[in-house]
Amino acid sequence: MNWWVSNYLERPDGLIWLTAIVFWVIGSIVLHELAHGWAATAFGDPTPRLSGHLTWNPLVHMGVPSLVMFALVGIAWGAMPVDPTRMRGRYAAALVSAAGPAMNFVLAALSTLCLGVWTGITGHGLLGTAGLAPHIVENFTTFFFVGASYNVVLMLFNLLPIPPLDGSKILVEVFRSLREPMESQAWQGISTIVFVLIFFFGGSAFFGLAGTVVTHSAFAITRLF
Repeated sequence: MNWWVSNYLERPDGLIWLTAIVFWVIGSIVLHELAHGWAATAFGDPTPRLSGHLTWNPLVHMGVPSLVMFALVGIAWGAMPVDPTRMRGRYAAALVSAAGPAMNFVLAALSTLCLGVWTGITGHGLLGTAGLAPHIVENFTTFFFVGASYNVVLMLFNLLPIPPLDGSKILVEVFRSLREPMESQAWQGISTIVFVLIFFFGGSAFFGLAGTVVTHSAFAITRLF
């Protein structure tokens, strides 16, 4: 199996793709985890602050194992320590869990907006007098597309109701009667198998859907020009 980094570097446009992927994966995971931490703090839980996780340092949020896995196979994850028992409000824990995917939605929306505006401006020659080279236009297009599509994938993936993803935490906090069956040994075994299968084999479906959503949304913005 070829190294995923070398696969990109063999492509003519591979360097910008690789740069964009590294930037957006690490940056999006950090912001995803910080969103959990900010929300938990807002609901009265000091755990993120006391544990030193309200920081922009990727090492704190992702850890060495995640960064090593990202370098080796392109897979990464993050974590934010929170304590639901210290949060105020009936649905506080659910909202804290939802804050991460919400951050990915915001990043995807902003990137899609930038992609649509950038494509509309450059496609209609509004920056022609600036003398932008074609590869500059293509590089920024790739950068915004990667940011939008990867954050759509991160949002959808994390909303799956499968432990340990945010979707499962939201589900058991909203429907507390599901907590006991979802914490049973049988469900844990099934969810682990499903999680692994989706994680390793569902990527193409997620990225295909994300690419379609981003492309159509950006095109709708571009048509305004």
